[in-house]
Amino acid sequence: MAEAYGTGWGTFQTLIPNVAAALRQAKSVFVLTGSGISAESGLPTFRGVGGLWRTHRVEELASPEGFARDPVLVWTWYNERKGAHEGAQPNAGHDALAQLERFSRDFTLATQNVDSLHLRAGSRNVVELHGSLREARCTHCDARRPFEAAGLPLDEIAHSCGGRWRPDIVWFGESLPAAAWQRAREAASRADVILVVGTSAVVYPAAALATNYNRAAFVAEINPEPTPISDRVACTLRGSAADVLPRIVEAISRDETV
Repeated sequence: MAEAYGTGWGTFQTLIPNVAAALRQAKSVFVLTGSGISAESGLPTFRGVGGLWRTHRVEELASPEGFARDPVLVWTWYNERKGAHEGAQPNAGHDALAQLERFSRDFTLATQNVDSLHLRAGSRNVVELHGSLREARCTHCDARRPFEAAGLPLDEIAHSCGGRWRPDIVWFGESLPAAAWQRAREAASRADVILVVGTSAVVYPAAALATNYNRAAFVAEINPEPTPISDRVACTLRGSAADVLPRIVEAISRDETV
């Protein structure tokens, strides 16, 4: 069961020192992030209020079948997403995780996001479980190409080999990249502390990294809303990543309670 729930600053005063102390003592730290951490950068979450899947069918926009039916529709939408990502800036939550990495001897950040904001914030050991919108790859020969801020020109979807360029991300029904999954699973398995930040904890197999591979780790969840793992972690802080994570980093930096 969770140690307590952060419902206000008074509760945070109790919980944040506990999380900071665990991080100071940890030899290995693993962080799993979801779309919630990017919400305060202006990027909508997928399953929250106003999330992208509320207005579009998953089968049309994020599946191999949808792409086969209408690649122009799919690329039109991903070009819009790419433009939104380019216009967004890392927020205080992203910055805090980049700082936290500098405090840690062994730090791995696995993200389900494809927006590259962790890299832009300065995080180094990042595992992009679902790929990124920095590149496209061919459906036939697996060639790759970067694309500009506006995305991929719609008249360039076809590749000379006979295949089609598609976003280099994982769609529903597809497996995670084997190398990325292995890195993330090994990091979660050896971690002393696991932070689960801004994720709905319903997308598998990524959600399994939070609680399924390491029963000995101190697991802290940072999320404004309850999730399916909230009653299975050491503590849950009910707040945004941009608010909570800087407070944790500040507590570690001062080496005292807040």
